Amino acid sequence: MKKSAWRYLWKSEDIRKKLLITVMLLAIYRLASNIPVPGVNHEALAALATSGGAASNLFNLLDLLSGGTVTNFSILAMGVYPYITAQIILQLLIPIIPALERKMKDNPTEGKKWMERWTVIGTIPMALLSAIGQINLFSAASPTGAPILNNFGFTGPDLLPSVTILITMVAGTMFGIWLGQLISEYGIPNQGLSLIIFAGIVSRMPQNLIGLLSDKQNGWWMFLLMIVLLVLIIYAIVFVQQGRRNVRVMFPGRRVGNRMSMPVRSNLPLMVNMAGMIPLIFAQSILTFPAIVAGFFINSETTWVVSVATWFRDTFGGGNTTYAFLYFIMVVAFTFFYTSVLFQQQNYGENLKRQGAQIPGVTRGVATQRYLNKVQQRITFVGAFFLGFVAALPYLLGFLIPQLGQSGLFVISAAGLLIVVGVVRDTFQIIETELKLHGYEESLIKG
Repeated sequence: MKKSAWRYLWKSEDIRKKLLITVMLLAIYRLASNIPVPGVNHEALAALATSGGAASNLFNLLDLLSGGTVTNFSILAMGVYPYITAQIILQLLIPIIPALERKMKDNPTEGKKWMERWTVIGTIPMALLSAIGQINLFSAASPTGAPILNNFGFTGPDLLPSVTILITMVAGTMFGIWLGQLISEYGIPNQGLSLIIFAGIVSRMPQNLIGLLSDKQNGWWMFLLMIVLLVLIIYAIVFVQQGRRNVRVMFPGRRVGNRMSMPVRSNLPLMVNMAGMIPLIFAQSILTFPAIVAGFFINSETTWVVSVATWFRDTFGGGNTTYAFLYFIMVVAFTFFYTSVLFQQQNYGENLKRQGAQIPGVTRGVATQRYLNKVQQRITFVGAFFLGFVAALPYLLGFLIPQLGQSGLFVISAAGLLIVVGVVRDTFQIIETELKLHGYEESLIKG
């Protein structure tokens, strides 16, 4: 029988070091998430979280995305989402501005460095906008009438405390991004920010599970229903994530001495969901941003400005049918967009042409790329709508079964489930690849 290479996980010194560094950095992030911003009014925050309404829905949604850091308005209250927003803006600008597109194609390595540098720079204004928007929006919606942060304003004696608060919140976001980059560099490769978001979502699950079971009337049957739904959804997610469309490819034969070997038949696997959980993170970042920006205008003295700001807050605050529909559309759109970006970067047509390979019946080069792009778009259609459906499913079930929406557990476990399953799956694949690189393969042993 086969003996798994995973038994060597702790024996490999290099892999063990990477795992320990990852766990240590995630622990530091979670500890930092409990450090509150100066001047927090905890009573006003607690009242807002339980008050109901659009502002309360937005508060709880942001608290979910940040892993509970909004509850005490910590220095990490914005999480790493300003970085993601800046990244989205740059990726949208690349196909629009020809000079940027040429820069990314002509020298991918330098283009990637340029992208990373300007994403970090763009994170600072995004974080400032998010911080001011959150503070204004939540202070205006405070049911007690008291602001969530004392001494916040940009006039008179409040100026210096306000600047201190903003610097602290922006620094907290940059600290979270830095920890994510350290994880990618010294811990599990290329998983830093994903694991930061993953840790935030998972950290809320025990608390919400206890809250669900504390309901003596409906707690147990809702818990059992939740388990059944989650098992089914996890199975569906893994099934779709593993989906492939194999495109037949013919590789030329090789000359061995005076003889020419026969052409080799192989398959090029195209993933049903090539974008992974990134579209979900993108959609969440974009959808919450208008509501946060509305916080700048919620206290305006002009009536129509307040009305428009309130509409944005209510529409993009979560917990309503409009938000669920927009969420579905955004996930589908970002899945197509991100898959297209990744697929163009792979440049299968040119790479296959260099190897002398050909898809039967398709001309090499540009025609091959065009054919593969058409196939990828067809299978992405299924993957995109599946992702959108699963992302919007918690809201749909919350409307059909109000007890689930009130418990909040299903929203955390299922809306974040795509991210959790995606991160776990990617992390396991990376660790398995690391094991193979270090010479630890599955071996056959006698039972």
